[in-house]
Amino acid sequence: MQGCKKVDVSPDKISSQNSGNATISGSYDLKLVADNFVSPLSVVDPADETKRLFVVDQIGKIWIINPDGTTLSNPFLDISSKLVTLSPGYDERGLLSLAFHPNFKSNGKLYVFYTAPPRPGGPEPGASWDNQTRISEFTVSAGNPNLADISSERVIFKANHPQSNHNGGSIAFGPDDGYLYISIGDGGFADDNAPGHVDDWYTKNAGGNGQDITHNLLGNVLRIDVDKTSADQNYGIPPDNPFVGHFGKDEIWAFGLRNPYRFSFDMGGQHWLYLGDAGQSLYEEIDVITKGGNYGWNVKEGTHCFNTDNDLKERKACPVEDPQGNPLIDPVIEAKNTANPEGGGLMVTIVGGNVYRGISLPFLYGKYIFGSYSATFNGPQGKLYIAKQSSIGLWPFEELPLKSFPKNLGQWLKGFGQDQHGEIYVAASKQAGPQGKTGKIWKLVFAQ
Repeated sequence: MQGCKKVDVSPDKISSQNSGNATISGSYDLKLVADNFVSPLSVVDPADETKRLFVVDQIGKIWIINPDGTTLSNPFLDISSKLVTLSPGYDERGLLSLAFHPNFKSNGKLYVFYTAPPRPGGPEPGASWDNQTRISEFTVSAGNPNLADISSERVIFKANHPQSNHNGGSIAFGPDDGYLYISIGDGGFADDNAPGHVDDWYTKNAGGNGQDITHNLLGNVLRIDVDKTSADQNYGIPPDNPFVGHFGKDEIWAFGLRNPYRFSFDMGGQHWLYLGDAGQSLYEEIDVITKGGNYGWNVKEGTHCFNTDNDLKERKACPVEDPQGNPLIDPVIEAKNTANPEGGGLMVTIVGGNVYRGISLPFLYGKYIFGSYSATFNGPQGKLYIAKQSSIGLWPFEELPLKSFPKNLGQWLKGFGQDQHGEIYVAASKQAGPQGKTGKIWKLVFAQ
């Protein structure tokens, strides 16, 4: 799911952009798990011991893959009628994410992130809202564990979105606290500068939802309590959220993000939150999200100073902290965008993945697997990458070679998934937009 980019050039053949490498051992491949989806974005394990996998299809449907590999003929949930109308050729809206309540096995509750039709009005005179971000709760049907009760919808959260892109779109429950984390993009268009993008403290760059923490909830990671309600909202605020009682909106956990499309929690280690933030035209990034963190957008793009006057040319200097004294946190992984005029670009946008915590691929244990939507806009050329933690500077990464895909996936990489055993899945399609039936789910395996 790419962000707005202006230039399309062929990427140089480079396996790593950082000194050193991720030290790949073993030979790997992708094994087909299921196909005939339209635009699959993620794979989710409910952790209810049924060994089912749930596939999020952008068109508004969630499908179940049984333990025997068969896909049920009827969707678990179909909210296609609730979505804003999607553009078949390319769209960043739709049903974007699914998360199961930590007590799903006993309470049957699940949550989805989708883009609904906009409410009347707009961010300013002459401009209309494009869509409305919604987080809704559904429950499983009493008589059928393979079917959600469509009538059980309870809208937990909603926010107006000014443009069609940069919706973010990930939700997940924190493994240590049980709260729901939500990633929302800066509102769309380009450079964080358009109707609905407020001016922030950094006056050299126009716009600034990413840096704003008082006017709206765009460009942030949010953290809410779905098990509580208040007089005016269907969720509670965790009391230890960083801006409770301080300057900034209570829901915000971290900010300074452009289009945080995919994030995940590490199943092991310290349960870090890894987030892929799609860049503008020069750099793509993976961030490790921390409480109250400011990740720089649109003051910075990756580790570099951003320039709204010309987003293909870096500013020579920029602040290193915001007016509240929060440092602008650099990413742990940075990759050149294909549009970067310096050359050496690897991808049109980055797709955040997962830390491998399975037992089938021991050489990958503890490594972060992520990917590129495509190396170019000229056709589907998604790739997988592997990174190794580093205590100093940017983490080294390199392409993860796949036996059956020696050049690239030949598909647009749209997302990842992880089962309760730590194994990693890939969601991809030959169509850039939500059309056709070329969507497939793959599993990362040893090459045969």
